[in-house]
Amino acid sequence: MPRSPSRPLTYDLRQQQSGPATWTNWAGNQSCSPRDLIRPAGRAELSELVATATQAGRKVAVAGSGHSFTGAALSDDLLLDVSSIAGVIEVDLPSGLVKVGGGTVLADLNRALDSLGLAMANLGDIDSQTIAGSISTGTHGTGAARPNLPAQIAAIDLVTADGEVLELAESPDPDTGPGDDGSSDLLRAARVAIGSLGVISAVTLKTVPAFNLHRVDEPMPLDRVLADFDELTAANEHFEFFIFPYTDTALTICRNSTVRQPAPRGRFERYLGDVVIENALGDLALRAIGKVPSVIPRTARFSSRFMSQAEQIDVSHRCFANYRTIRFNEMEYAVPREFGAEALGRVLDLIREERMPLAMPIECRVVPADDNLISPVSGRDSTYIAIHQHAGQEWQPYFREIERIFDSYGGRPHWGKHHFQTAETLAPRYPEWDRFAKVRDRLDPTRTFTNEYVRTVLGD
Repeated sequence: MPRSPSRPLTYDLRQQQSGPATWTNWAGNQSCSPRDLIRPAGRAELSELVATATQAGRKVAVAGSGHSFTGAALSDDLLLDVSSIAGVIEVDLPSGLVKVGGGTVLADLNRALDSLGLAMANLGDIDSQTIAGSISTGTHGTGAARPNLPAQIAAIDLVTADGEVLELAESPDPDTGPGDDGSSDLLRAARVAIGSLGVISAVTLKTVPAFNLHRVDEPMPLDRVLADFDELTAANEHFEFFIFPYTDTALTICRNSTVRQPAPRGRFERYLGDVVIENALGDLALRAIGKVPSVIPRTARFSSRFMSQAEQIDVSHRCFANYRTIRFNEMEYAVPREFGAEALGRVLDLIREERMPLAMPIECRVVPADDNLISPVSGRDSTYIAIHQHAGQEWQPYFREIERIFDSYGGRPHWGKHHFQTAETLAPRYPEWDRFAKVRDRLDPTRTFTNEYVRTVLGD
């Protein structure tokens, strides 16, 4: 647990004040007007800035790309924009370990790794988040045996409240126990911490040799998908599906590694399908039917008839990520793997029975357990179920009702997506909650890194 040497505190916050500023997240549902919004030029300046802020009794929050739907990045005091702390820092090709700045956007990271002949073993379907933000909220992809993003992190450089940098790394001995000082807990806490322990200035990734994926999108009857859910997840490296409420046909997506050469969609086909049809026309359609909720069931059934099979072979990161410009609100929960199909069925029944005006698809994925202290999949294989509602449409009452179903399974929310939990309701769902609390008390006893959201979900 080495620390970088400390330096004299010379940073003058007064010279860096940005004046009145408003920060808004990607979805447009969260915004704040911090007292100061500062973009440190590099890791050294970041450390000095944090130390000075702590001495002055300031509260510090960090903004990545703003892709969280929660208030995780909001601040009325000091908000740090870490977008300049980005790019590849170190590469060890034999081991596949690659160190990058915490503000590196996943899309840029994927291209940089590809140029090195490397790749992430698993990714989510959005690549606009920063690497630090994505792991801090427990971002994941899909695959019964494929790790989420936090589990692909070998080390973290964490700027603590005193401005020093803790270099947290996995133990070389996998059988090493917790230790009296709790040092082995630090990385497991820092990987998924919602920004509550410090600022992630760099991460070391466990990459794999670059690979191609064969992606097949295929409509299937929902009854078959739910009945064969375990077989489908076992037969494919990455399996997920989407289902529109009020319909009986699911769009399944299977991704498997292949030695076949890339056969990507043409530029015009990508533009027509992704930009024009799925996003531009899709957005217009959602806005229109949102004004007349009674037509949603009929429209959904009509639209499902146009689902068709499609396939592509491409480098892995282009098969994982989807182009997405439609703004929406989202709630996503991880329930125990074995209850995934049952929970989804109950959600769909509730939407139909209550005639909820939800027109966007529900997404279902599986993710293996990890060992991070407050990860949504800590200690248990899980099924993720994600609910969406178009931006501008009412979502809270429907998400609250659906959340009760997830609660009945001890569901754990994605930390960057909507939920209505508190520290009191969450603590019993995480076996190592108290261990995380001890790490937080140790690394940030004065609560420099807190805001309303962090206080709500982790406590004071």
